[in-house]
Amino acid sequence: MSLEEILDTSKISWLANLGPDSDIVISSRVRLARNLKDIPFPHLLSERKALEIVELVYDAFKSNDILAKDSKLYLMKDLSFNDRQLLVEMHLISPDLASSEKGAVIVSSDKTFSIMINEEDHIRIQVIFPGLSTESAYEMAGKIDDVLEESLEFAFDEKLGYLTACPTNVGTGIRASVMLHLPVLTMMKQTDRMFSTMAQLGLVVRGIYGEGTDAKGNLYQISNQITLGKTEEDIIEGLNSVVKQIIASERQARRNLKGEDRVKLEDRILRSYGILTNARLLSSEEAMTHLSNVRLGIDLGIIKNLKPEEVNRLFMISGPAYIQKLNSQDLPPFERDVKRASFIREKLLKEG
Repeated sequence: MSLEEILDTSKISWLANLGPDSDIVISSRVRLARNLKDIPFPHLLSERKALEIVELVYDAFKSNDILAKDSKLYLMKDLSFNDRQLLVEMHLISPDLASSEKGAVIVSSDKTFSIMINEEDHIRIQVIFPGLSTESAYEMAGKIDDVLEESLEFAFDEKLGYLTACPTNVGTGIRASVMLHLPVLTMMKQTDRMFSTMAQLGLVVRGIYGEGTDAKGNLYQISNQITLGKTEEDIIEGLNSVVKQIIASERQARRNLKGEDRVKLEDRILRSYGILTNARLLSSEEAMTHLSNVRLGIDLGIIKNLKPEEVNRLFMISGPAYIQKLNSQDLPPFERDVKRASFIREKLLKEG
């Protein structure tokens, strides 16, 4: 089963467009966790029963012609290790699903939504929109949820709400998250203090690929940690309130850079641009660091010949799996770094 269409990032809606507050917010994601009534959670399922779940969910999804149009189903057991990692890099599945032989994913044609099947829960509906668009993402996730619930009976308790494999998801089953680009707050070492208060507000900070991953390229995901005892609207409103404060702090930190600090920052940005457009070797981590600086340079008007959405795209397609898929072969680290440098260099020079 091929994932060639994933390589065309111009068809990934949330990467090709900019949303509200796009100078700081790369994307917003809403995920809904659901389980089928009276069926064991995925980690207890046999392979045969897990496949039955996949078929049940896919049949329910296909009942809506509009949603199902041009969408595709991928079974993890049919995909190579690199193809699974490509789906992770494209934010279409979680690292947990990538390691599962029982799982599957339904991916929409524009990659706005995916439905993970037999990850930690039977169903995880995920919707990604550009910029600060949590309400819009939740609205679409709700529509997909409604379509599935027309044919499937979910595990639900009148007092607790939706029942999930992990107690932290019981209740609404919603996880809303926002991916933020915070280069100046990070540079000024203000993020640790800011993030340390998140747990008290019922929020958690994660890396670029979610739970268990590190922040790269000054990109951070902030999401709700508690789903029980709150409505979906309350959770999204609480997340947005904190995110808007962080946006204001990053913007203020950028405005405060003057004199010698501003010159040093401009030098750092332009050096990164020079490296990306001339380097012959680039590791994925190094590429992310320099792309972060270039993206900041665009937002500050220092680099005028590039579009921010092009750098957003490069954030997502500089990983090992994408580079290997692009070259149709498994590459050792050195050759991968050579191909990555060439790929990024050509993209930036073409745009510029």
